[in-house]
Amino acid sequence: MRTFGVEEELLVVDPTTGQALPLADRMLAVAGRPQDMSHEFKLEQIEIQTVPCRDHDEILSALYAGRRLADRAARACGGRIAALATSPLPVESSLTPNDRFARMNHEFGLISREQLTCGLHVHVGVDSPEEGVAVLDRIREWLPVLVALTGNSPYWFGIDTGYSSFRTQAWNRWPSSGPQEVYGEAGAYRERVDAMIATGAILDEGMAYFDARLSRFHPTVEIRVADVPLLAADSALVAVLVRALVETAAREANDGVAPLGTSVALLRLAAWRASRSGLDGDLVHPATFLPVPAADAVDALLAHVAPVLREADEFRRTERAIAEVLARGTGARAQRLAAEAGGLAAAVGMALERTASPEGTWDDGSRVALSVVRRASNFLSA
Repeated sequence: MRTFGVEEELLVVDPTTGQALPLADRMLAVAGRPQDMSHEFKLEQIEIQTVPCRDHDEILSALYAGRRLADRAARACGGRIAALATSPLPVESSLTPNDRFARMNHEFGLISREQLTCGLHVHVGVDSPEEGVAVLDRIREWLPVLVALTGNSPYWFGIDTGYSSFRTQAWNRWPSSGPQEVYGEAGAYRERVDAMIATGAILDEGMAYFDARLSRFHPTVEIRVADVPLLAADSALVAVLVRALVETAAREANDGVAPLGTSVALLRLAAWRASRSGLDGDLVHPATFLPVPAADAVDALLAHVAPVLREADEFRRTERAIAEVLARGTGARAQRLAAEAGGLAAAVGMALERTASPEGTWDDGSRVALSVVRRASNFLSA
């Protein structure tokens, strides 16, 4: 089975007020600048990266370890980390000192100044750029379902946006973001990226903010559509689904199954619907592109990747984890419930309690999750 890994962007906040704090540089210094934690565009966020993993237990263990490592560094600087895809409270964010970021800030104006979003990026190994592009061409229609499964950004500058994932809307203001047309072969991917850079509208290949792309640094495809979930268990679920989606697409390509070739216009509408209603309304079905209940669209994704999940002995636990998310809702619902009870700061407080806590029903549920946390604690204290 293919290896896979995860990058999570996490918000750094004041544990008392819930306000975002510009502590990333100090956190990295305190932590000794580890390889699995790095700065992002703004100082109010930190990124954690897992090592390449082989199964859901490994990825979940790595996620707990990363979140706890980041939280320990934040605590040392007077903050905490929260798995929130946007700040519920208004924030004037601080640019990370970096020449490239300064150029972006100058060029993109308000888009750059308001940019403070936290996503989940899943990397899955591929054999070659050719296989990677074949995968990209065949997963496009399924990505909006991942947006719906991870919605965790209902608030923007203190306002309830009405969206499950407003991060998706904020992110799509960047000129190179969103879905792409089918490439057909690796050369066409390279030509498209080069042509976009040549326009001068983006600075470099790092700004090819596609929903899914070839990694510049690793032999992987990188799927970038998801909000960072509130729970580490949900990040692990998405990672497992993405790996199965990539493997399914690679097999389709090897068997000569053509991409569906859905237009970017329809893909954008499907992504908007997923961003707007999440799991609490209709979604656009990935195959028919007609509105269906969210659970039906999620079931279609599960059925699509079921053969791969069964081979990896991950189908039943994935099925249970999906059922749990459908029943309790995503982080967007949890944030709104907390805010209704105690205001926006309470939404942040709720996230602080749950960001690194053992929740979810992987295998034997909390017992397994707790053992994972213990392993993560042992790793951090070693």
